[in-house]
Amino acid sequence: MASRRPRGPNILITGTPGTGKSTLASELSQRTGLKYVSVSQLATEMELFDGYDEQLQCPILDDDRVVDEMEEDMSQGGNVVDYHGCDFFPERWFDIVFVLRTDNSILYDRLQQRGYSGKKLESNIQCEIFQTILDEARDSYKPEIVHELPSNTPEQLEENLERILAWVAQWQVGQS
Repeated sequence: MASRRPRGPNILITGTPGTGKSTLASELSQRTGLKYVSVSQLATEMELFDGYDEQLQCPILDDDRVVDEMEEDMSQGGNVVDYHGCDFFPERWFDIVFVLRTDNSILYDRLQQRGYSGKKLESNIQCEIFQTILDEARDSYKPEIVHELPSNTPEQLEENLERILAWVAQWQVGQS
């Protein structure tokens, strides 16, 4: 009888745009071998949109189609998911959720460098000020799996990576 390899954990890295989600998630994927899933990239490649928001200058994600597209991979486990929202993902998908937080002055500069301006810039800064994504995560998942991480400096990025790598190692021990 073939031995069944335990599934890897599903990890969500979320936060306001500009907090360093993609950098952290892709580096975590490289160091662990877990599959990196950029929801924005997936939505673009698969055209999983339901219109365009002129005011915020961005496509509107079709949440249901995204969930349908991701369901099989998520049920198999071993994914690091990167997205700036989290309330539409099924709770059962994630073993742990990390919400990145960045000081507003640093975030403002990062978003400006990306070309954000006007309503889009203002909306994202307000999102961070009012900890919208953190509250969304706390409302969507069990409190014990939601962790807030500071993401202001390269040193904090490395500390966050080390913390998550330690969690993955501990998770794997618990699965064997």
